[in-house]
Amino acid sequence: MIKPGKTLSAAVMMAALLVALSACQKKEGPVEQAGKQVDQAAEKAGQQIEKAGNKIQDAAQGDKK
Repeated sequence: MIKPGKTLSAAVMMAALLVALSACQKKEGPVEQAGKQVDQAAEKAGQQIEKAGNKIQDAAQGDKK
């Protein structure tokens, strides 16, 4: 049989854990959001450069054949 004292202490510990975890998560500020947008733009630009490089290579190999 579960003792009421153990159940209460377990519930208190769980509540404290939830409060601690929710306090750790900070909302993103404007700098973090801007940084993410810069990262995404750089990633897209890198993909476009890679596509262009592949097209150049394909064109160069086509001329050699």
